Amino acid sequence: MNRRLDELYRGVAVHATAGSEHRAALELLSLVMLADDRIDDAEVEVMREIAAEWRDDDRAFEEHLRPAIAAARTALQDDTIDAFLDGIDASINSRVLRSALFSAARDIAGADDDVSPAEGSILAEVAVRFD
Repeated sequence: MNRRLDELYRGVAVHATAGSEHRAALELLSLVMLADDRIDDAEVEVMREIAAEWRDDDRAFEEHLRPAIAAARTALQDDTIDAFLDGIDASINSRVLRSALFSAARDIAGADDDVSPAEGSILAEVAVRFD
């Protein structure tokens, strides 16, 4: 895990919107993870590491991840990725979190040592919207 990325996430979005921002970030990262039509254990482990600093409750990581994956899967199946990204974009106001999203998305896409064209396309969109 990139130490700089870990430091960026520490204490991000500590206001009332933190939960919704973190949920939106997990949805974005889930979209990247699902883009190649498979969920790799290495990708899930990177997600777990990234999200470790966000959780402020006792719920298991999987309880946070499942709804994010479901939302991303729906966007992919319904071909509503742009609208999905619009919603995420509107939900994340923290400049620190926004600037860290591309790096996190790149870490997810590269976790399985293979960035697919679909993942690359989403990464390009994330770079434009959030960097």
